[in-house]
Amino acid sequence: MAHEPHQPPNLDFAGTTPYEDYVQADVLTHLQHPLSDDPGEMVFLVTTQVMELWFTVIVHEWQTAAQALRRDDLPVAMAALKRSTYELESLNASWKPLAHLTPAQFNAYRSALGEGSGFQSAMYRRLEFLLGEKSASMLVPHRGAPRVHAELEKALQEPSLYDEALAFLARRGHAVPAAVRERDLSQRYDPDPGVERVWQEIYAAADQDREEVRLGEALIEVAELVWRWRNDHLVATRRAMGAKSGTGGSAGVAWLEKRATKNVFPELWTARSHV
Repeated sequence: MAHEPHQPPNLDFAGTTPYEDYVQADVLTHLQHPLSDDPGEMVFLVTTQVMELWFTVIVHEWQTAAQALRRDDLPVAMAALKRSTYELESLNASWKPLAHLTPAQFNAYRSALGEGSGFQSAMYRRLEFLLGEKSASMLVPHRGAPRVHAELEKALQEPSLYDEALAFLARRGHAVPAAVRERDLSQRYDPDPGVERVWQEIYAAADQDREEVRLGEALIEVAELVWRWRNDHLVATRRAMGAKSGTGGSAGVAWLEKRATKNVFPELWTARSHV
């Protein structure tokens, strides 16, 4: 059989390349504007921007999963949760370039941050809201940006990923307490003994391949990776600045230590003690 001759790639385009049109690489690679003379600031800046991109992807996945659970479409929800675990692993790996900063190295460009701090990240706030960590006070820093503020306000009022998972279980006949199903969604999710009993019964069942168990395991995989993110953040901050106040007036290590002790989707962890 005759083969078509090998065609060389097209290298001549009238405008920008199709790759550039799709990826916007020229935009991405010109978003870095260091404010100090220290060469290490570039690494800090790019790493932080990469983290913002991962936040964006993960928020997209969890919104996809939440909407699918609302439709009782478990396969689509599970696929989105699975993808998000790979993305969380990549997000967590983003700490590597910053994890070994000495105080002197961080101090060389810390002043460039001014009042900037990670807790001001709107996309990270949306990520936390999807985990059930709701807080109206966290909208305050964004009052000067109407579009961002409106998006956060909408996210504050919407069900979290965990709310949608519990609603899914309730429609499957599990005894999720009415107080949980009808709670004020703009408030932080607090553990409930009735929800713990639901997960306990699910995990105690003979059929460990049932859909509810697989959903629980997908959620706890997410929860573990979020916990690792928080701990990696804590350790990197400890190494770079010890117990000093954080940038932007944040509490720094003290606040991160408190966050690191909190479990995401709490009853999925505590129910295991009773199975």
